[in-house]
Amino acid sequence: MQSEKRYRAGIDIGGTFTDLVLIDDETGRLAVGKVLSTPEDPSEAVEEGLIELLGQEGVEAGRLGTVIHGTTLVTNALIERKGAATALLTTEGFRDAVAIGTEHRYDMYDVFIEKPEPLVPRSLRYGVRERSLDDGSVMLDLDEEQIRSIVKELRERGVRAVAVSFLHSFRNPEHERRVREILAEQAPEMVVSISSEVAPEIREYERTSTTVANVYTRPLVEGYLHSLEDRLRRLGYRGSLYIMLSNGGTASVKTACRYPVRLLESGPAAGALAAAFYGRATDFSDVLSFDMGGTTAKACLIEGGEPLGTNEFEVARVYRFKKGSGLPVKAAVIEMIEIGAGGGSIASIG
Repeated sequence: MQSEKRYRAGIDIGGTFTDLVLIDDETGRLAVGKVLSTPEDPSEAVEEGLIELLGQEGVEAGRLGTVIHGTTLVTNALIERKGAATALLTTEGFRDAVAIGTEHRYDMYDVFIEKPEPLVPRSLRYGVRERSLDDGSVMLDLDEEQIRSIVKELRERGVRAVAVSFLHSFRNPEHERRVREILAEQAPEMVVSISSEVAPEIREYERTSTTVANVYTRPLVEGYLHSLEDRLRRLGYRGSLYIMLSNGGTASVKTACRYPVRLLESGPAAGALAAAFYGRATDFSDVLSFDMGGTTAKACLIEGGEPLGTNEFEVARVYRFKKGSGLPVKAAVIEMIEIGAGGGSIASIG
């Protein structure tokens, strides 16, 4: 029956190439495709590659049941500082926490040490009159009139994204939620992320950094994924689109748009999982995964058939191999080393 959904597709967008794979669930047959990536609109290469691969295999888009997509869009946006104009609202007296970071010096003897520049400039960091204590009790009520005044200023300054990270909000999120409500009333065009949802954990600097990174990339990710959905629908695809997460799981487009920080290692995570799968299939439970792309190369250690994971991550390091020189992110990721030296697609064995 022609309408039967018996196929699945995997799509990975790299800095140089966009790779596609088509699997026939009935026969297990696998077909692959490759096209040049289109940095200005990555979804264009996806559409082009899918049309080519489906045509090659004689499969209609309507017969695809599931499409799973991995992307480096979030990582690239943070490294290249190509996110939205973002503001930070935090508890009064703490607006410089994202610049101060921690007392840790990643190089004790470097007198010219450079810290990663915050994604939000100081002029767009606002101290808000409110205070909750470590047990969640409210010491100072939220000054809603101040919030309304700040929102008016943000609109005048063309801000598109707002991160809200108040002291001890992981214990009591009510003030953050109220700020989001006011923003929705006064500036519905702005996207908002609150730390009590993005990273509801102790440690002020890491929680705020994660929330800022999340909302900084949200407009870009939302625009891209909605464009991708539109292109797939125009091809006749009516199945489910899932986005690869950094921890090796998948999420719906809606969840991925709300928490793009979880996509930081989206593409590379899929490669590590594939290496683990083939390692188990060939009775090698301990494997070193090496993924050479056109732009970057990734290595991951796999023990007992599973890739190593962590709940902390750094992005956009000033010095690639020095922990502490990047922006901290609290998110579940497959742990790997990534370097900016690609060329795997043109390599050959002599």
